[in-house]
Amino acid sequence: MKILKKTLLIILVVLLALIVLVTIFLIYNAKKPAAPENYTETVETGGEIEAKYMAKGTYEISFFEEPVLQGFGKYRIYYPTELENADKIYPVVVVANGSGCKASKYPSLFEHLASWGFIVIGTEEEYDWNGFASEMCLRHLIRLNEIEIVNDKENPLRGKIDLDNVGITGHSQGGVGVINAITVQEHKDFYKAAVSLSPTNKELAHNLEWDYDAAKIEMPILLMSGDNDWVVTKEQFESIYNDISAEKCMARRTDTEHGPMLYSGDGYVTAWFMYWLQGNEYAGKAFLGENPEILSNTNWKDVKTSFNNVSEGNIK
Repeated sequence: MKILKKTLLIILVVLLALIVLVTIFLIYNAKKPAAPENYTETVETGGEIEAKYMAKGTYEISFFEEPVLQGFGKYRIYYPTELENADKIYPVVVVANGSGCKASKYPSLFEHLASWGFIVIGTEEEYDWNGFASEMCLRHLIRLNEIEIVNDKENPLRGKIDLDNVGITGHSQGGVGVINAITVQEHKDFYKAAVSLSPTNKELAHNLEWDYDAAKIEMPILLMSGDNDWVVTKEQFESIYNDISAEKCMARRTDTEHGPMLYSGDGYVTAWFMYWLQGNEYAGKAFLGENPEILSNTNWKDVKTSFNNVSEGNIK
């Protein structure tokens, strides 16, 4: 009997230890950034344009957040600090979150885009497959472009938001959210360009009731994934690409798994938005013209594009 009690006590201690360890792991994982703070310095690049736009831009950055009576809790907005005193408008990038990945878990990505002259907005939504949080971001930006006061202070974004140059990006479930935001949400026509990173494959998305229809896309879209990405295999990725009749480009990063695709393609993501939203023709050479850089970049494989032999000036 004593042996049994001792054995049960040992088992109980082991279980308690496991519970403590799991709890610590969950707390750590919840607080761990989804994108490293220094990824712009550590991610390997393989082309001049990719390297230029993987690095931080020249703009100083400001940030504010606003609570909202929605399930996603708050808006998080990053913007070039000069905006506060400048007499011009700035393009926008909306960010759709992946599963359980709130905007507060990857501020470095928002900061990177803002450093290149974009207003960047996201939410604390953890399940953005339907693109609704992104839709609300866009509605909020329309409102912010008009109102004088925000957070009991003068609104720095009033009259500074270029609503004719709005893009959207998202990873994983957020990649699905991008497609739904630009195809089924009310303000879908506000978007000018999109990036979907490692979107959940169609079969899995359907089983999870995250359905989307890439055939409805009507704007330029960049699709990127990793070649070790379990969420979307090469064949599944190509199937999404083939559904799209709009201008498009797809590429898979070599030796890259699903998670790091959130930030590993940021050089070309930024170049994509620099071209479509800021009219930067140098950035466009990553994808357009007779010899687009991405085709010769050994960090990327299985590249397909509808822009073959198309010059920058003829595509906009």
